[in-house]
Amino acid sequence: MDFRYFDNAATTKIKEEVLDEMLPYLKEEYGNASSLYTIGRSAKRAIEKARKQVAELINANPEEIYFTSCGSESDNTAIKGIATAYRKKGKHIITSKIEHPAVLHTCQVLEKQGFRVTYLNVTKDGVIDLEQLKRTISMDTILITIMTANNEIGTIQPIEEIARIAKMYNIIFHTDAVQACGNMNIDVKKMGIDSLSLSGHKINAPKGIGALYVKKGIEFERLIDGGHQENNKRAGTENVAQIVGLGKACEIAKNNLEQHINYLTELRDYYISQVTEKIENTKLNGTIKNRLPGNANICFDGAVGETMLLKLDEQGICVSTGSACSSGSTEPSHVLTAIGLNEKQANSSIRTTFGEENTKEDVDFLINNLERIVYEIRTNKEKTT
Repeated sequence: MDFRYFDNAATTKIKEEVLDEMLPYLKEEYGNASSLYTIGRSAKRAIEKARKQVAELINANPEEIYFTSCGSESDNTAIKGIATAYRKKGKHIITSKIEHPAVLHTCQVLEKQGFRVTYLNVTKDGVIDLEQLKRTISMDTILITIMTANNEIGTIQPIEEIARIAKMYNIIFHTDAVQACGNMNIDVKKMGIDSLSLSGHKINAPKGIGALYVKKGIEFERLIDGGHQENNKRAGTENVAQIVGLGKACEIAKNNLEQHINYLTELRDYYISQVTEKIENTKLNGTIKNRLPGNANICFDGAVGETMLLKLDEQGICVSTGSACSSGSTEPSHVLTAIGLNEKQANSSIRTTFGEENTKEDVDFLINNLERIVYEIRTNKEKTT
């Protein structure tokens, strides 16, 4: 069966150009980048080229980029590393209630180590209250970590304003930009970002590779001990092929950003308008403004999200009920409950995230099947009650 994929927030397909760039480093260019002979130096040059490509996507300096295994490792390294490095200055961290588990669980671990964490509320559109942020800041606040864009509802936070507040109080600002990088313009210098996490498999690079940006002059403790790789901040033999793939993906994303955004926005807006028009009792979760271009999270009142997902899967359609990292949980989405949905509404929501390979015909196929499936679920439910 052919399938139509609408879960690009969970992962994306590797681009052919990215794979082509990687292949030599899985075959003939197999040298260890820490070795001094020719193929070792070749691997080292490839890594430094990729570091520059990643830096250019977010307007950072190459020496401020550190390669990791994924976005979660980047979040952990930034939050734990900065908190540990500055714990003599203070032990207060501020985050939000709708962060990715990689941030929330990291903060919970730090709480057990004596740190104090404030979890900010969000509006019904999933945006933090800047005034609440200001009121929460205290003398011992050392770190603010707020995601650039939410992985479930696509809400984009007022990053420049948050960074401005952080700078005003001499607080370090980290942002989880895993969903945002490659889907919106990010300039760490202009936006005032001190630290940023990104992940390869969200931008058509392979799984198992990520990067962390830390502004020059900001200290952070290493999590992995061993060798002196990554400027002595992350020990371990470099995964050269994956790093090369991430670099190429960042280069492509930078060069095609405007076209990418416009195309996904068109598909997203068409899908939302058609679904809310054709299917009764549907509601967009989050705001249509300041939203990632490919993200549409909709509540279908009276239809269980998991049932919709499985019935769509029978038709070769891939969607999600929320974050892929929380798919094994039986609890309602913490993001959807934070924006005011009750448990029933949260469990009746479907996240659809579009990619460049999707077409308008694909979207029509999705909408037609959704219309039929939602009707069947609601009708059968009525018959059994």
